[in-house]
Amino acid sequence: MKIVRFLALYLSIAVPCTIRVFGQAQTPMVPEGKIQKLANTVYVIPDQRLNLVPNIGIIVGERGILVVDTGMGPKNADTVLREVHKISQKRVLYLTVTHFHPEHGMGAQSFPGETTIIYPIAQKLELLDKGQDYIRMFSGFSPGIADLLRPVKIVLPQVVYAQEAGVDLGDFQVQLFHWGPAHTRGDEFVYLPKQKILFAGDVVVNRFFPIMPDADANGANWIAVLDRLEKLAPTTLVPGHGAVGDAGLIRAMRDYLVYVRDHVGALKARGLSKQQVERALSPEIRNKYKDWENPEWIKNAIDNFYSDR
Repeated sequence: MKIVRFLALYLSIAVPCTIRVFGQAQTPMVPEGKIQKLANTVYVIPDQRLNLVPNIGIIVGERGILVVDTGMGPKNADTVLREVHKISQKRVLYLTVTHFHPEHGMGAQSFPGETTIIYPIAQKLELLDKGQDYIRMFSGFSPGIADLLRPVKIVLPQVVYAQEAGVDLGDFQVQLFHWGPAHTRGDEFVYLPKQKILFAGDVVVNRFFPIMPDADANGANWIAVLDRLEKLAPTTLVPGHGAVGDAGLIRAMRDYLVYVRDHVGALKARGLSKQQVERALSPEIRNKYKDWENPEWIKNAIDNFYSDR
């Protein structure tokens, strides 16, 4: 019943948004020939600001390569692997995924058998709980997405960890963190301390309203996680979606969530219902963040913080 209620909630919000986006005949394809170099041997395939296309990391070490996220479905993952091989012919030793949503990890089956897949335990469990339902749900968004997801097979990680793990690429270390639920139950962060580069997944997005799609999203802990990310002091930050930036993206996301939390709390303390808070606060937030996209998700942030109090 929990999954049924979750899907009903998600579809009631996501479908109108998706009709608007994909009514423009946009199928979420990872771009070819657009690789950006972030530092020596560290790259990103940028999302080109297309909905349901993530920023994808390629990290090349002496021992081999770590890829961060796959794109939606094996067709996109095949593109990622072609882009990887334009950079280096070293083995793709590791794959990790910032969270289980289809555009981020549902291409794992395309990776070589020698690739070790690493997830937080919470992400593995969330994939098992919701993966097939998400494939069915996203397949209903458009024929193009359905085609991308039709051949998907759920691939589980060979290695899991609770809160922190390290990957040794020979000449430098990569740190993996999971600090509890925020955007999803299993959000993961990939940090390169030597290069001071952070891959933040959808916990940090650039000029998009962040998504809180269901009861597993946790606005209060999301703020706490952002505090911890800021202490890493990255000089380069790769958001889940939107242009690469710096630690200012963390602060912008935190400021937004704190603004919503505090204003929701103040209105609720005055006795306003959730619906009244939505009506009062949504236009104010939209006006404050005029250049942010996907305002459909303002309501969910309001509801999340309202329910948390």
